[in-house]
Amino acid sequence: QVQLVESGGGSVQAGGSLRLSCAASIYTVSTGYMAWFRQAPGKEREGVAAFEYLIGTYYDDSVKGRFTISRDSAKNTVYLQMNNLKPEDTAMYYCAARLRTGGRWYDRKEYNYWGQGTQVSVSS
Repeated sequence: QVQLVESGGGSVQAGGSLRLSCAASIYTVSTGYMAWFRQAPGKEREGVAAFEYLIGTYYDDSVKGRFTISRDSAKNTVYLQMNNLKPEDTAMYYCAARLRTGGRWYDRKEYNYWGQGTQVSVSS
């Protein structure tokens, strides 16, 4: 069965950086449709960034210019490089994958597989 395993979360001060990793098994990252979501306490899970095979990348406006989604085909891993972190970036971050493109990349209902999450905490 498909497994997505996130790592790389942690605690940093505002302005710092973190890189999240999502290692996939069975699911092929290089030809897939994958995204990073985040969920803060009391809030809805929201799409942060996505990579779509033959289409490109998407970013939420709140992270444009600060976050970068990328992939390593050899490692079958997706990354989220997060720079200039802000306290409002504090959340549990989840990796997600879906079986087809189309629809709204930022809608959690579009995704078939999820990782367990990794916590990111940014202090001011």
